[in-house]
Amino acid sequence: MTLSVALPLAAGEAAKPKKPVLEIRPTPRFGFSPLNVLFVAELKGGGDVEDFYCPEIEWDWDDGGKSIKESDCPPYEDGVTHIERRFSQEHSFVRAGVYAVKVTMRRSNHLIARQTVSVTVRPGLGDPSNVP
Repeated sequence: MTLSVALPLAAGEAAKPKKPVLEIRPTPRFGFSPLNVLFVAELKGGGDVEDFYCPEIEWDWDDGGKSIKESDCPPYEDGVTHIERRFSQEHSFVRAGVYAVKVTMRRSNHLIARQTVSVTVRPGLGDPSNVP
Protein backbone atom coordinates (compact mmCIF):
# COMPACT_ATOMS: atom_id res chain seq x y z
CA MET A 1 0.00 0.00 0.00
CA THR A 2 1.30 3.44 -0.95
CA LEU A 3 0.37 6.53 1.01
CA SER A 4 0.45 9.92 -0.71
CA VAL A 5 0.36 13.17 1.15
CA ALA A 6 -0.45 16.44 -0.60
CA LEU A 7 1.07 19.43 1.10
CA PRO A 8 -0.85 22.69 0.83
CA LEU A 9 0.70 25.54 -1.12
CA ALA A 10 1.83 28.61 0.76
CA ALA A 11 -0.36 31.71 0.46
CA GLY A 12 0.03 33.30 -2.97
CA GLU A 13 1.98 30.31 -4.33
CA ALA A 14 0.62 28.76 -7.52
CA ALA A 15 1.16 25.15 -8.57
CA LYS A 16 3.80 24.89 -11.29
CA PRO A 17 2.46 23.41 -14.52
CA LYS A 18 4.08 20.18 -15.73
CA LYS A 19 6.62 20.50 -18.50
CA PRO A 20 5.73 18.98 -21.88
CA VAL A 21 7.71 16.05 -23.32
CA LEU A 22 9.37 16.22 -26.75
CA GLU A 23 8.53 13.39 -29.19
CA ILE A 24 9.76 12.94 -32.79
CA ARG A 25 8.05 11.05 -35.64
CA PRO A 26 9.88 10.41 -38.93
CA THR A 27 7.84 9.52 -42.01
CA PRO A 28 9.03 7.17 -43.40
CA ARG A 29 11.27 5.62 -40.73
CA PHE A 30 13.11 3.45 -43.27
CA GLY A 31 13.51 3.22 -47.05
CA PHE A 32 15.98 3.31 -49.94
CA SER A 33 18.35 6.13 -50.83
CA PRO A 34 17.87 8.85 -51.73
CA LEU A 35 15.24 9.00 -48.96
CA ASN A 36 13.19 12.12 -48.23
CA VAL A 37 11.89 12.10 -44.66
CA LEU A 38 9.41 14.41 -42.96
CA PHE A 39 10.16 14.82 -39.26
CA VAL A 40 7.54 16.12 -36.85
CA ALA A 41 8.72 17.10 -33.37
CA GLU A 42 5.84 17.60 -30.97
CA LEU A 43 5.58 18.76 -27.38
CA LYS A 44 3.14 16.38 -25.66
CA GLY A 45 1.31 16.95 -22.39
CA GLY A 46 2.22 19.49 -19.78
CA GLY A 47 1.14 23.09 -19.60
CA ASP A 48 2.08 26.22 -21.48
CA VAL A 49 5.36 26.62 -19.59
CA GLU A 50 7.32 29.78 -20.35
CA ASP A 51 10.57 27.80 -20.71
CA PHE A 52 9.12 26.24 -23.89
CA TYR A 53 7.93 29.53 -25.40
CA CYS A 54 9.67 30.61 -28.60
CA PRO A 55 12.55 28.08 -28.57
CA GLU A 56 15.45 27.70 -30.95
CA ILE A 57 15.16 24.30 -32.68
CA GLU A 58 18.27 22.49 -33.90
CA TRP A 59 17.96 19.42 -36.14
CA ASP A 60 21.16 17.33 -36.28
CA TRP A 61 20.76 14.92 -39.22
CA ASP A 62 23.74 12.68 -38.29
CA ASP A 63 24.99 12.91 -41.88
CA GLY A 64 27.16 15.98 -41.32
CA GLY A 65 24.29 18.45 -41.73
CA LYS A 66 22.32 20.56 -39.28
CA SER A 67 19.34 22.90 -39.54
CA ILE A 68 18.57 25.61 -37.00
CA LYS A 69 15.31 27.54 -36.67
CA GLU A 70 15.36 30.68 -34.56
CA SER A 71 12.15 32.46 -33.68
CA ASP A 72 11.33 36.10 -33.10
CA CYS A 73 8.33 36.20 -30.77
CA PRO A 74 6.51 38.83 -28.74
CA PRO A 75 7.08 38.73 -24.96
CA TYR A 76 5.50 35.89 -22.99
CA GLU A 77 2.36 36.73 -21.00
CA ASP A 78 1.47 34.25 -18.26
CA GLY A 79 -2.01 32.82 -18.76
CA VAL A 80 -2.39 34.48 -22.17
CA THR A 81 0.46 33.15 -24.34
CA HIS A 82 0.31 29.60 -25.69
CA ILE A 83 3.43 27.67 -26.68
CA GLU A 84 3.90 26.27 -30.17
CA ARG A 85 3.74 22.48 -29.93
CA ARG A 86 4.50 21.17 -33.46
CA PHE A 87 7.67 21.70 -35.45
CA SER A 88 8.38 20.01 -38.78
CA GLN A 89 11.35 19.72 -41.08
CA GLU A 90 12.17 17.68 -44.19
CA HIS A 91 15.55 16.14 -44.90
CA SER A 92 16.97 13.99 -47.69
CA PHE A 93 19.41 11.18 -46.90
CA VAL A 94 21.46 10.43 -50.02
CA ARG A 95 23.59 7.58 -48.66
CA ALA A 96 22.72 4.31 -46.96
CA GLY A 97 23.13 4.12 -43.19
CA VAL A 98 21.39 4.22 -39.85
CA TYR A 99 21.04 7.84 -38.79
CA ALA A 100 20.41 9.03 -35.22
CA VAL A 101 18.54 12.28 -35.86
CA LYS A 102 18.62 14.56 -32.83
CA VAL A 103 16.29 17.47 -32.12
CA THR A 104 17.46 19.98 -29.52
CA MET A 105 15.34 22.81 -28.14
CA ARG A 106 17.00 25.78 -26.46
CA ARG A 107 15.74 29.03 -25.01
CA SER A 108 18.18 31.81 -24.18
CA ASN A 109 21.05 29.34 -24.81
CA HIS A 110 19.70 26.92 -22.16
CA LEU A 111 18.81 23.34 -23.10
CA ILE A 112 15.09 22.72 -22.50
CA ALA A 113 14.51 19.44 -24.39
CA ARG A 114 16.38 16.92 -26.52
CA GLN A 115 15.19 13.78 -28.27
CA THR A 116 16.71 11.33 -30.76
CA VAL A 117 15.08 9.03 -33.31
CA SER A 118 16.72 6.64 -35.78
CA VAL A 119 16.11 6.40 -39.52
CA THR A 120 17.38 3.44 -41.56
CA VAL A 121 18.37 4.05 -45.19
CA ARG A 122 19.19 1.09 -47.43
CA PRO A 123 21.29 1.53 -50.60
CA GLY A 124 19.17 2.53 -53.58
CA LEU A 125 20.03 2.80 -57.27
CA GLY A 126 22.96 5.12 -57.80
CA ASP A 127 23.95 5.16 -54.11
CA PRO A 128 27.78 5.10 -53.98
CA SER A 129 27.61 3.03 -50.79
CA ASN A 130 26.00 0.26 -52.88
CA VAL A 131 29.13 -0.15 -55.09
CA PRO A 132 31.25 -3.20 -54.09
